[in-house]
Amino acid sequence: MTAPLIEMTGITRTYVMGDNLVHALRGVDLTIEHGASIAIMGTSGSGKSTMMNIMGCLDQPSQGSYRLNGKDVSRLSRSELADVRGRMIGFVFQSFNLLSRTSALENVEMPLMYQGLPNKERHRRAMSAIDRVGLTGREHHHSSQLSGGQQQRVAIARALVGEAPIIMADEPTGNLDTKTSYEVMAILQGLTDSGITVVLVTHEPDIAAYAKRVITLRDGLIVDDRQQTPVRAEDQKVA
Repeated sequence: MTAPLIEMTGITRTYVMGDNLVHALRGVDLTIEHGASIAIMGTSGSGKSTMMNIMGCLDQPSQGSYRLNGKDVSRLSRSELADVRGRMIGFVFQSFNLLSRTSALENVEMPLMYQGLPNKERHRRAMSAIDRVGLTGREHHHSSQLSGGQQQRVAIARALVGEAPIIMADEPTGNLDTKTSYEVMAILQGLTDSGITVVLVTHEPDIAAYAKRVITLRDGLIVDDRQQTPVRAEDQKVA
């Protein structure tokens, strides 16, 4: 039987802030299957960003167990976590995080350079990812020559190029207008349809509506976890 893709048990995360302890997560249990579509919601300070950081192997829990694709990654070293991220997870952020003086193609190729792939293979995979997000013909444009929506497409292509089974998107539509947000969510839904697990952090209910499962955090605890029939982004119309 296939193990869950993500399995968190008793996860806590405590930060020291001066003389105070901040309990960002207070004992979270969560299981996510392969190919899931998840939205994590919560107000500022609810713990949703901390959860994504731990889930994305950017941080480690203070206590508890985190198994990723059957492997306990709770106590790995920084270099081991970096290796896991490179193989398993692609990230998309609100601010795009693109290098401004390089082309879209070079931005997408960047993760593969760190993996030491040869030029020809890097180019092939990067162009495939660019085509997948609908930016063929724009691969040589720099960030300043691209709209916000196009920059986010580049960021998604960069997340895809490593062929990781998980995409984690932190407020990916936060800097976009409504029409462009629909376009980005249509891409993310298409990734889920192809079998990629998409975990989306958002504070916007209309963006969470595109996910099949919505998890709500409050004060470091899961207070709601429900399945839903997602809105399909390609069906949305904006005047």
